[in-house]
Amino acid sequence: MPAPLISVPPGALALAGQAWTALGGPASALDHLSVAGRGDLPSVFPVTDLATASVGVAGLAVAELLAQAGGAWPAVQVDRRLASFWFGMSLRPQGWTLPPVWDAVAGDYRTADGWVRLHTNAPHHRDAALAVLGVAADREAVAHAVGRWKSDALEAAVVAQGGCAAAMRSIEDWGLHPQGRAVQAEPLVHWETADPVAQPTWPTKPARPLRGVRVLDLTRILAGPTATRFLAGHGADVLRIDPPGWDEPVTVPEVVLGKRCARLDLRVPADSAVLEGLLRQADVLVHGLRPGALEQLGLGAQRRRALNPGLVDVSLSAYGASGPWQGRRGFDSLVQMSTGIADAGMRWGGHDRPTPLPVQAIDHATGYLMAAAAVRGLVRRVATGAGSTARLSLARTARWLVSAERGAVEPLAPEQHEDVDDALEPTSWGPARRVRAPLQVQGAAMHWDRPALALGSAQARW
Repeated sequence: MPAPLISVPPGALALAGQAWTALGGPASALDHLSVAGRGDLPSVFPVTDLATASVGVAGLAVAELLAQAGGAWPAVQVDRRLASFWFGMSLRPQGWTLPPVWDAVAGDYRTADGWVRLHTNAPHHRDAALAVLGVAADREAVAHAVGRWKSDALEAAVVAQGGCAAAMRSIEDWGLHPQGRAVQAEPLVHWETADPVAQPTWPTKPARPLRGVRVLDLTRILAGPTATRFLAGHGADVLRIDPPGWDEPVTVPEVVLGKRCARLDLRVPADSAVLEGLLRQADVLVHGLRPGALEQLGLGAQRRRALNPGLVDVSLSAYGASGPWQGRRGFDSLVQMSTGIADAGMRWGGHDRPTPLPVQAIDHATGYLMAAAAVRGLVRRVATGAGSTARLSLARTARWLVSAERGAVEPLAPEQHEDVDDALEPTSWGPARRVRAPLQVQGAAMHWDRPALALGSAQARW
């Protein structure tokens, strides 16, 4: 039998306590965290509490770094309303628009025995799904073809073809599934500590606590880029690396705020050597490539540690580090289908189709937990000289949310003019404004030194 879900008392501070414990933070730090604002995103699960808690523990990690440098513990406050907005989209384009979020084929389809979701935003994932179904990229044709399949069989066939799909399961069914049981046994944050080396000499300054910290960003879409955007918001030098030709038209303007973005083809020896050089000089590596991808490029965990013994190595997977699906590709929307979230939303709302969370909260929450893990790794490095490894997964964050109790709900008030910063951000796509930062660490205002700029707009160097 699967382990029972452990009920977490309602409220953002209770959730923050759970996450902070998983991060290994000192319990006394929670006394410095407070919550402002009112309202909740509409959901069967406490999504706004999740947003508030995950942003809050990232802020606590920054506060801990500042206190370690010799100051008093600064107060940390999260605005739950602004956190809710940031879990959607912080960017407000002025005079231009973002492209549609989803590819024309992506979405939920009724099967012979339930529902399946196809994730086809990347061309090679779309090609894989269409190859299995034997149809062209026409939504009506796809729906007709999907209707002849059973959900589990289609999921397995698309994944075997190199695509991304997820059958809709209930929370109970996921708890009985081999991968669901594996996820239940994993911690929210899995830590490993390396051997001590020389202690770093970052100039931790109250106003920009991560100034001088080099963060190598090998992440895509939302969770990992959310983590590195947070680090950039406190002064870190974030260098994102993408392959030639890769783009994420909807998400890039949202998540590259404050970063430099370069391109390397890691299949080319010269570019691979450049990446190794960057890794040697990095303080933090954040990566979310499919499990095994870095190993295939000759940059497995042992190689990374050999190149940089003091590295803080933070990684993300979709379905966890154990179990039969540990190497499976996945995204927030697919994990919501697999873990029972979309089914629970459907039943709660009385709908006749999968009902996901109102925002991609699993991605965002995991991103802030990753940021918190990165900063806590820096705290450990300063204290002991030891590098560390932290592993997180979307599926484990989903379990954290599903385990949480939803308290009384108050509707979130619509966005007001004062919720958005007046300053114009000169992005590569046009001027934009941003929702005001949801976090206040006393004396260390969260802000970004660079606007969002296109992928490949910088050189691959520190």
